[in-house]
Amino acid sequence: MADTERVLVGTLGKPHGLKGELTVFVRTDSPELRFAPGASIEVGPGGKPMTVASARWHSGVLLLGLVGVSDRTAAETLRGAEVWARVPADEDPGEGEFFDRQLIGLGVRDASGKTVGTVKSMLHNPGQDLLVLTIGGAERLVPFVEALVPVVDVAAGFLQVADVGGLLYDEDD
Repeated sequence: MADTERVLVGTLGKPHGLKGELTVFVRTDSPELRFAPGASIEVGPGGKPMTVASARWHSGVLLLGLVGVSDRTAAETLRGAEVWARVPADEDPGEGEFFDRQLIGLGVRDASGKTVGTVKSMLHNPGQDLLVLTIGGAERLVPFVEALVPVVDVAAGFLQVADVGGLLYDEDD
C-alpha cells in the first residue's frame, strides 16, 4: 500500500468481561475513526490483520471487540499487543496539530536557533503530551504546549524550545 503509512493507534490492555472485549490505551487523536466497527487494524509484532467488531467507552476507557475474539481467554492472549492502522500518507491532522510520525526525528533547536538534539518519541499522558528529546546523549521530557514549543516547522525539519531553565539543560550546566 504505497499511499498509506502504518501508524501506532493503541495498545491492548486487560480483558474486560467474559465476551472477549479488551481495554485499549489509545494512542490516536481519532479513536472514533481508527476503532470504528468494521475498521481493519494490525495487531501485535507480526501485524496480524484483524477487524474491529465493536468499540465503546466505559468509565473513560475504550473497550474493543475484535472479530474472532469471543471470550476472555482469547482476549488475554492479545494483552499488551500494539494496534496499528493504515492511514493515508497525505492525511492532514489539521492546523496546529501534528502526527507523532511528523515530529519524531525532527531536530531540536534552543531559543537561539542552535540545533541541540532530536525528537526521539512522544508520550501521551492524560494531562498533556510530552516530547521525548535526545539532548547531548541524555533524554529530556518537554511538555508539548505552544508556550514551551513555540515553533514547529515539519517542512524544515525542526522544532524550537523556549528559553525556560531546566527544559533542555540542567540549571548547573
